[in-house]
Amino acid sequence: MASGVSPEEIVLSEGEVLALARAFLMAHGLGEAQADAMARTLCAAQRDGCTSHGLQRLPGTLDTLAHPAFNRHADPRPEAVTPAVIRVDADYGFSILAAERGLPLLIDSARTLGVALLAVNNGFHSTALWPVVEEIATHGLAALSMNPTHDWVAPAGGTRGALGTNPIAFAWPRPGRPPYVFDFATSAGARAEIAQRRQRGETLPPGWGLDAQGRPSTDPAAVLAGSMLPFGGHKGSALATMVELLAGPFIGDRTSRQSAAFDGGVKAAPCHGELIVAFNPAILAAATGDSEAAAEDLFARITAQGARLPGDRRYAARAAARRTGIRVPKALYERIRSLTPPQT
Repeated sequence: MASGVSPEEIVLSEGEVLALARAFLMAHGLGEAQADAMARTLCAAQRDGCTSHGLQRLPGTLDTLAHPAFNRHADPRPEAVTPAVIRVDADYGFSILAAERGLPLLIDSARTLGVALLAVNNGFHSTALWPVVEEIATHGLAALSMNPTHDWVAPAGGTRGALGTNPIAFAWPRPGRPPYVFDFATSAGARAEIAQRRQRGETLPPGWGLDAQGRPSTDPAAVLAGSMLPFGGHKGSALATMVELLAGPFIGDRTSRQSAAFDGGVKAAPCHGELIVAFNPAILAAATGDSEAAAEDLFARITAQGARLPGDRRYAARAAARRTGIRVPKALYERIRSLTPPQT
């Protein structure tokens, strides 16, 4: 047993985690291209210690596959609406494949024009945002991504859901280093984390949510049945509203309320849009100075105080996983295996 691995865990290689996820998805009828895209993203999250967005999400994909609108064989094709605007209809499959297929056009446009945006429509979304913005940043571009979810979150001062958890991710390129990346929900806590705390029998920090009667609660089950709260009060509420508008009406897709109505009680992953914007710092910076040096000076001033840059913990977990393997709870591994029917 590897050092520090508990008896309740097993250690797998990256290839084994990919194969586990891919086999599960394809055994349940998901097309090869979608299965590959989902497996890569779930594996990346598990590898980087983001377990709430890793293999834990696999069993829940069965609810999404059961949605009457879900398309197991979706084949999204990107189209250039204008030189700076790319659209990809996910065709009611998982949105990650549509996002990946739109990236080459987005990256080329941003390099040439300075800024470009990618609108992903009609996608069932259940993965983290950071893998996509990190990929964009490896091409020397900054990136911003956001999407609505379901109306699980009460606005600041409210008592019932009106907003989604509405994550925002951002990446900045760093020559010779991994990009600066953050990815967080505009709710006080991610819904997946609340679900994990319920499974572990833990309570929530105060200020994370309300019960079904609109009263503050630290019980994960009560909050999941009631409503979550935005982080930072009115500030998080305003950011969540911005995400609703930019990744909803702006790109011709659903708000969190409309996404929940579309679900129809199936409890699938939210089906909505995603907005991804790429920026080329070199175009404007070429006329004003060395943007790379200025950015690195900023990062150095943060870390010199002992503060951690967002993403550093993930990069450390990634390096450790590549040395010693990826840890997976035995119970989760066995559940995934038991839910994977043999392929004929």
